[in-house]
Amino acid sequence: MASPYLLGIDTGGTYTDAVLFREEEGVVAKAKSLTTRHDLSVGIAGAVDAVLAQAGLSPSRIGLVSISTTLATNALVEGQGSRTALVMIGFAPDDLARGGLAEALGSDPVIFLRGGHDAHGNGTPLDLEPLEQVAAGLSTDVTAFAVAGYFAVRNPAHEIRVRDRLRQLTHLPVTCSHQLSSKLGGPRRALTTLLNARLVSVIERLVSACEGFLQARQIHAPLMVVRGDGALISATEARLRPIETILSGPAASLVGARYLTKLDQAVVSDIGGTTTDVAVLHEGRPKLAEEGAVVGGHQTMVEAVALRTYGLGGDSEVHVDERGLEARISLGPRRILPLSLLAVSRKQEVLDSLEKQLRATHAGRHDGRFAVRTGVPEALAQGLASADRSLYDRITERPLALNDLLTMTSQKAVLDRLVARGLVHIGGVTPSDALHVLGWQNQWNADAARLGLTLLARRKDGAGREVAASAEMLATRIVDGTTRQSAEAVLATCLAEDGAGAIDPATSLAVDRALKRTPGIACFSVSLDRPLVGLGASAAVYYPAVATMLGAQPVIPADADVANAIGAVVGQVRASATVVVTSPEEGRFILSGAGERLLLAGEAEALAKARELASDAALAQALSDGAAGAVLAVTEEVDAAEVEGARKLMEARIAATATGRPRVAVG
Repeated sequence: MASPYLLGIDTGGTYTDAVLFREEEGVVAKAKSLTTRHDLSVGIAGAVDAVLAQAGLSPSRIGLVSISTTLATNALVEGQGSRTALVMIGFAPDDLARGGLAEALGSDPVIFLRGGHDAHGNGTPLDLEPLEQVAAGLSTDVTAFAVAGYFAVRNPAHEIRVRDRLRQLTHLPVTCSHQLSSKLGGPRRALTTLLNARLVSVIERLVSACEGFLQARQIHAPLMVVRGDGALISATEARLRPIETILSGPAASLVGARYLTKLDQAVVSDIGGTTTDVAVLHEGRPKLAEEGAVVGGHQTMVEAVALRTYGLGGDSEVHVDERGLEARISLGPRRILPLSLLAVSRKQEVLDSLEKQLRATHAGRHDGRFAVRTGVPEALAQGLASADRSLYDRITERPLALNDLLTMTSQKAVLDRLVARGLVHIGGVTPSDALHVLGWQNQWNADAARLGLTLLARRKDGAGREVAASAEMLATRIVDGTTRQSAEAVLATCLAEDGAGAIDPATSLAVDRALKRTPGIACFSVSLDRPLVGLGASAAVYYPAVATMLGAQPVIPADADVANAIGAVVGQVRASATVVVTSPEEGRFILSGAGERLLLAGEAEALAKARELASDAALAQALSDGAAGAVLAVTEEVDAAEVEGARKLMEARIAATATGRPRVAVG
């Protein structure tokens, strides 16, 4: 019997990719469509309809749909996300200074409640009164709640009570920290929970858009989402734990890279519209981050591939520093809308505005830059300060030149806040525009790109000279800068993997000489011990030169442009559960971590029960995550000591992992 067709979808910051895959044939068809942030289903429909048309396939023959996405990653890198209230149970205000929690919280509200537990799960009374006083008011100011309790991984009772009460009072989504991690470290677990709550609306929009499209096309197949460690989870679970989809796209690209190249040892770099993601394949598998994923400067507790994400991509903001005697060009980390893309839907408005700026006698401070609403639901604009709301109301879906929008210097900070909230896009010059000017990219509007680069090129450096003599010369400098920053990103990741992370390729003179191949009595060189796999739509433009800089063999797979979507359908479901056994006193063993806390009398009985609970929880979670069947593996870490000649159990961690392929509909 022939295997079913699998549909892989990757929703990135710029493009939505789709592939039709079959085990015996590999990639059957592939297509791209612009990601439509105002309504993600439009971009999904464009890509999926195209691959179905290419293959001449009836939608009813699709047995599985799997999505990978960079939306959650991009939201954290760009500092975006819905306004969220954090509830801290048993913590003090000073705890916000730990684990980067205060920085991540920003201006979002936080509520402290008395309560929490100790290391053995024994609790102190929970006081809900402060929550009762503010919950109703917060329901119109935030879109979600995050709840973190002291030692909640040992006893989640207080988190559950707060969650249930918040749902009664506000009817808003609530995330509890014990649902996301079994590790100790309250502030970092609170940070992870806060970020998860902020991302609920991001992933909800994606899953709902995909479900709506599948229903419209009569595709009755299970819907899966790629996690940050490359495993698959059901769409239902992704809605509850969206934080687990950070690094989903990069993880899928690693799975796809392994499938496409069959390489066991490689450095994999995926350049997208918003980010460049770099990781190392070792013995055919990506390494997992031991301390949890770091994204957008946030150290989370999310198990994910050990990669580095850089704010560098085709849509990175181009900065020109004119303060020195020679203008310097740098890229990112913020993603903006390329002028060539902005002009696709609003061609005449954008071209007319750019041409007017070129005709002006004096250059404007914000020439070549526009503001436009992202099209997200109005509910996400809740809680705006009066100054923010005033500026936001002036911005519409039609591109508005920043020269006309910003009449006071202070408004620039207001605009940046609106961008950070994901409410407004900035349009301007990007590497994608440079490629359009050079003729290496042609899918958008090259005229808008040329006008934008011409405006930027005529700006003056500290010596009074123009930044570049022509749009083409500036475009070449931007492409060269993207290549160089890409090489630095790859090298920084490799150095960190080798334990030499203190060397910064962006500032090291020795690295600079090595990358430039600078001749001299002392010659510096650099090389990688394995191939460099370049992924992404523009990989073929940049990565041959990047590999040459780094002394590596370049590998650009034929389907490098859709590696994420391929990785989305060749992965497996993997679920884990951990039960911790502690012994606060002789003859008493406490089990926590997989449901209700248990108290048992014997060590052997406690360990046996812990294995049973962990195994049952892992298998049940694998089933919820969408596995058709699962293989179980159990590991144990037992910490014991000799006390007065007798064995004393300090702590035992029983971890069970269930792995299997996802369920597939039989058409």
